[in-house]
Amino acid sequence: MRGPVEVAGGVYALGSHFVNWYLVEDGGRLAAIDAGLPAFSDSLEADLRAIGRTAGDVEAVVLTHSDSDHTGVAAKLRDAGARVLIHSADEKTLRKPGPKKGDAAPARALPQVVWRPHFWKVMAHMTRGGGAKPPKIEDPETFVDGDVLDVPGLPRAVHTPGHTDGQSVLLFENSGVLFLGDALCTVSILTGRPGPQLMPRPTNVSTTQARDSLDAIEALDADLLLPGHGEPWHGTPAVAVARARAAA
Repeated sequence: MRGPVEVAGGVYALGSHFVNWYLVEDGGRLAAIDAGLPAFSDSLEADLRAIGRTAGDVEAVVLTHSDSDHTGVAAKLRDAGARVLIHSADEKTLRKPGPKKGDAAPARALPQVVWRPHFWKVMAHMTRGGGAKPPKIEDPETFVDGDVLDVPGLPRAVHTPGHTDGQSVLLFENSGVLFLGDALCTVSILTGRPGPQLMPRPTNVSTTQARDSLDAIEALDADLLLPGHGEPWHGTPAVAVARARAAA
């Protein structure tokens, strides 16, 4: 497990080598962006103590989407008093997790991954981390495209569907930090290839839609991009999107 690493002023990365989630401190207040794998609950209290905090200090958990490697500690933080927010299009799959559809449907995805050893290494990590048993989170608060969320840092939600129906990026306009969720990654969980790129087709509801959503990311103003998978990327969304399009 990786303890909290400050990647920008008041922004901490947590999780593991394969899965990221984040904490954002603003004016002494704290929000989580995504929530990692369920097993990350085992180190949650220690991780928060490392920055002088407790679970009760987290006011909100803003989820970029409803996949199990992004929702893991959300229920524990909610039990400690945090609000949970997600795009309205992913509210149903947060309440009732299940297999993904489209490009990620097992019958379509399996032939593309069965011979990829790196993918199975990542999947083994996800399984050990409880990803096969995601928490069910009832009655989250929902947002839509363009909403400025009433949570620490006041991020603006930008809907970028494709990986899931509700996948959204979160722009903290005052600090120039963009949380990508799985709209883009900086390392492929399929091959291990580094660099800004779309998530692999076998993980997406619609890779075509994910590619179209790059238009919305390209126009944003930020200089630090934080993905769900991979290292922080220093540069503009426009450059990251250009590289993702080239990689695709």
